[in-house]
Amino acid sequence: MAKKNNFEEELNQLQEIVTKLENGNVALEDALSEFQTGIKLSHDLESKLTQAEQTVAKLINRDGSEQELDPTDSAAPEEK
Repeated sequence: MAKKNNFEEELNQLQEIVTKLENGNVALEDALSEFQTGIKLSHDLESKLTQAEQTVAKLINRDGSEQELDPTDSAAPEEK
């Protein structure tokens, strides 16, 4: 079973791929493979960011219940 990379490791891997491709010293076949890997990493990272954003956007009330944060509401959340 493959080791699941954390966000920082995947981001570093994506940055390395981008650097390789920007330098242009990669054979076409290798560049295509690296590009495909980069696209997959990009999608995985975007998914992780969205999930983290959704987690952060929840408020925990005093009774332990969760409440979605409404970014359009500038007032403080009501306590239950």
